[in-house]
Amino acid sequence: MSSDYSARHLSVLEGLEAVRKRPGMYIGSTDSRGLMHCLWEVIDNSVDEALAGHGDEIGVTLHADGSVEVSDVARGIPVDVEPKTGLTGVEVVFTKLHAGGKFGSGSYAASGGLHGVGASVVNALSERLDVEVDRGGKTYAMSFHRGEPGIFDDAQGIGPDAPFAPFTSGSELRVIGKVKKGVTGTRVRYWADRQIFTKDAAFSTGDLVNRARQTAFLVPGLGLTITDTRPASIRAAAERAALATPAPTVSDAVTDGDEPTAHLEQGPVIERFRYEGGIGEFVEHLAVDGAKTDVWRIQGSGTFKETVPMLDDKGHMVSTEVERTCEVDVALRWGDGYETMFRSFVNIIATPKGGTHQAGFEAGLVKAVRTQVEANARKLKVGQDKLEKDDVLAGLTAVLTVRLPEPQFEGQTKEILGTPAVRRIVDSVVSKRMTEILTSTQRTEKAQAAGLLEKVVAEMKTRISARAHKETQRRKNALENSSLPTKLADCRSNDVEGTELFIVEGDSALGTAKLARNSEYQALLPIRGKILNVQKASVSDMLSNVECASIIQVIGAGSGRTFELDQARYGKVIIMSDADVDGAHIRTLLLTLFFRYMRPMIEQGRVFAAVPPLHRVVVVNRGKPNDTLYTYSEQELTTLLKKLERSNKKYLEPIQRYKGLGEMDADQLAETTMDRAHRTLRRVQVPDAESAAKVFELLMGNDVAPRKEFILAGEGLDRERIDA
Repeated sequence: MSSDYSARHLSVLEGLEAVRKRPGMYIGSTDSRGLMHCLWEVIDNSVDEALAGHGDEIGVTLHADGSVEVSDVARGIPVDVEPKTGLTGVEVVFTKLHAGGKFGSGSYAASGGLHGVGASVVNALSERLDVEVDRGGKTYAMSFHRGEPGIFDDAQGIGPDAPFAPFTSGSELRVIGKVKKGVTGTRVRYWADRQIFTKDAAFSTGDLVNRARQTAFLVPGLGLTITDTRPASIRAAAERAALATPAPTVSDAVTDGDEPTAHLEQGPVIERFRYEGGIGEFVEHLAVDGAKTDVWRIQGSGTFKETVPMLDDKGHMVSTEVERTCEVDVALRWGDGYETMFRSFVNIIATPKGGTHQAGFEAGLVKAVRTQVEANARKLKVGQDKLEKDDVLAGLTAVLTVRLPEPQFEGQTKEILGTPAVRRIVDSVVSKRMTEILTSTQRTEKAQAAGLLEKVVAEMKTRISARAHKETQRRKNALENSSLPTKLADCRSNDVEGTELFIVEGDSALGTAKLARNSEYQALLPIRGKILNVQKASVSDMLSNVECASIIQVIGAGSGRTFELDQARYGKVIIMSDADVDGAHIRTLLLTLFFRYMRPMIEQGRVFAAVPPLHRVVVVNRGKPNDTLYTYSEQELTTLLKKLERSNKKYLEPIQRYKGLGEMDADQLAETTMDRAHRTLRRVQVPDAESAAKVFELLMGNDVAPRKEFILAGEGLDRERIDA
């Protein structure tokens, strides 16, 4: 490297060169997440047209050749010549950065696009992009190769490898057909450039479907149709790549609980979404717990002034004070759980990291609820305690949308809203309407408001009690005075990372496990039979249940919102139940407890299921000790016996079938299930917490009808396999 540094070392990137040189600056990454970001840049242009009242249909097609096509029936990109550049509107939109109709020209009152770079960025990062526009009774077309306009020779087939001839003297917007009078719209088809994106980058049908559903909720009356014509094998690879891609935010998709295999059937996948209820339906769709209140809708608006640079008649930027209108729309409901499900949007753009609108919503909500709790303090037996934000948000499912011209975001990815005045407007709208609801004299709203106030006060008291209990436990620990259950067989080691807690089924299994364990780092906690189904039970019922309370007390990290992972007393929690239907049921109940009240343990991969064997086969050896083999399923046993027969080896009969852990000798249990050198553990994972929550609610919740339908619709259900 040279030590001198002068002006000749500087590089000036012209036009779209900057995008190709630093794509991460514009789309975040060059993996599947960045590929999906490009697609939504194109789709959002069509959505902005729908927001402006032009067109109510958008189609997205994933073609088998790797291209993707987005079509709408909106006004169509302008085809006339833009006077400053001398280029047609189509070429300006797709080749010029910071060019478009969303800079306060009056074409859009509120839009997701702001910076005028979306379409041109997609074009720069595409090996080929074709655009067709229907306007004025004609169909216009233009093609680009890595951002450069020209003509492809498609005689041998349409694709990015077709011969390309760039325009030399001047570009041309071709007329390729006619349309009926009044028919308008835009179609964009592009092939992502594999020089830019990673080899495994692919469009995820699941993410696309979830995001399309979200958009349909946010724009009532807008129809979105997703068509995937790719082979099932390609779709499967795309879903695996999407799961492997880190997703630090949820801006690219709102997870709906769709399994990755849901879109892998043979033949084209077609999904269509249209919702007339808007974000009210969205809240009902997101909610996973039982309803404590109806879905309440809060709507309002406010104005503010800001100084922005605007072009004058001479083309100069002049600071001008303009008045803006911010429209607020909120749908919210409280459930009987404690998890908070919150989604915020600005002009249909997701803001997963919040911003001024979210801060205003939380401030207004807490202010209104706190005022009513203080007004009814004697009735609610509040005392001198104060509500906190988490008390109010517990069990809340809410969708917040604000619409305003030219919002200020932090960066091109638009994850945080920064417009300061929005906080005041949202705060005012939410606090005013929530006060009206909480003081309503209508029978339904009055009853629900009373129930809500009781819920938030109960959350407050639970938080205060948990804090007091934690302080008490800390003092006890400081004095080395433990109040752990007497039935706990603890380990000697204080090294949390290396210790293991086995939750065993019954006292008989406990007796064997005590002899089989390594007492240095393995602790044992027996439970009696099937614990409480916490998916149906209330928090107070769960805490009053002896078995649930013992598990929470032994782990020592609290529960629910007060759970602190770093306070856990054991590095691993291993559920060791019998290898039968009852054992599976007990394991499911325990996992429900961990999922609802100690979820970080699962999220950090610290919960495991032991895998005890089903059968013990003793192989007879002549002249030397017999071999002992274990199998873990009927199929594995059948395969082993056939293998022994082929080898002319004999085995002792009858083959031992373990009906429970208590039937095993200590050395057998140690060798197969507890000894780190030989055992097999299944790690319990939650790759998608929302999906898991819906499955738990289906299988363990109060609503019986969906569970019955699920059981009756189960494919391959063999009555002979039911252990009854």
